[in-house]
Amino acid sequence: MDLFDLTGKVAVVTGGTRGIGLMMARGLLQGGASVYISSRKADACAAAVEQLASFGTVHGIPADLSLDEECRRLAADVGEREPRLHVLVNNAGATWGAPLEEFPSAAWDKVVDLNMKTPFLLTQAFLPLLSAAASAEDPARIINVGSIDGLHVNPMPHYPYTASKAGLHHLTRALARELGPRSITVNAVAPGPFESKMMAFALDDPEMRAAVASSSPLGRIGHPDDMAGVAVYLSSRAGAYVTGAVIPVDGGIGTTV
Repeated sequence: MDLFDLTGKVAVVTGGTRGIGLMMARGLLQGGASVYISSRKADACAAAVEQLASFGTVHGIPADLSLDEECRRLAADVGEREPRLHVLVNNAGATWGAPLEEFPSAAWDKVVDLNMKTPFLLTQAFLPLLSAAASAEDPARIINVGSIDGLHVNPMPHYPYTASKAGLHHLTRALARELGPRSITVNAVAPGPFESKMMAFALDDPEMRAAVASSSPLGRIGHPDDMAGVAVYLSSRAGAYVTGAVIPVDGGIGTTV
């Protein structure tokens, strides 16, 4: 038995057109899964599908997951094509930085809703499809994408981002307790610095990039394979007995610095 074989599995990756989501979608495809990626923009979905097509069967479904009804529509659209869903990756998210005295209420709501409420709503919406795929020996999987900023205090003024990621980590534990008896595992990954639009402000500057890399005990920025690997692990037979975990994928920054 290949512990990491995903042949025959179906996965959904939100925010799957770039950054962390794209890395995870690629890993799932390489493991043998069929993957649906979602993003707000149709052209971004089309471009990502073209980029990923050489790795396996991939489909794009545009959806604005900041809206409750769009979360339900995404699940309905997948349900029209698939009788079951084996893996749900809740990756879509947002951040916002501003000084404490100036931080806008609307920005707080946008970030917290997308980072913490949307994964909950998507879990609700996809629960019938996940339940259809679940078994005691091979549970269905939910993977929430948190952040090391939910594990330690980032000095940047990203208040709702850090709070929402910490909240998502704890929501992961609560859902793991709730859904374990239904043969659905729920885990979170807490990425550190990877190449992404969210990290561009730091990684595009050579001096800041060097400082970020040196803050890790491993002395580097994350590689796409690092994120692809943890997605495959949590989705495969190898990760079938893991639930309620928050796994840092950060070179040690969140737990040692």
